[in-house]
Amino acid sequence: MAVYNKKRDLIFHQAFNISILAKGLDGILEIIGGVLLYLASQPRIEKIIVFLTRPELSEDPRDFIANYLVKLSHSLSISAQYFGAFYLFSHGAIKVILIYFLFKRRLWSYPVMIVFLFLFIVYQLYRYNYSQEFYLILLSIFDALLIMLTVWEFRRVKKEI
Repeated sequence: MAVYNKKRDLIFHQAFNISILAKGLDGILEIIGGVLLYLASQPRIEKIIVFLTRPELSEDPRDFIANYLVKLSHSLSISAQYFGAFYLFSHGAIKVILIYFLFKRRLWSYPVMIVFLFLFIVYQLYRYNYSQEFYLILLSIFDALLIMLTVWEFRRVKKEI
């Protein structure tokens, strides 16, 4: 039985590390995206979206995601652009800072991460009610799994210290 627990513990620990590493990389990309969104002009954003979706739309003109992005780029207001930039930057910065402290095994960072992930889930589900964008459900499921792994890792780290 002890071997099983050690094996399970190792799997959970590795899953936790991989998950927070993925969240950290996502956070870095969000910071970069937030800065770029803030600095980009409306016509530039439209050109980038059209350029990025052109190959997919030439292959499948009815592609839901590509068409949605093109439509969104045409109707993006300056206030929505700045809100998006602020949201991406702050969301990414919070993730990167917390993940740094998680890798440093600072005990306070585990409950703070759990609270922020919970708040992200609440916000994502709130947005889903208005947008019906399925990726928000997927993000929420991933964040819920990361909450469970963070709780497990927090308990494990507390026992070691």
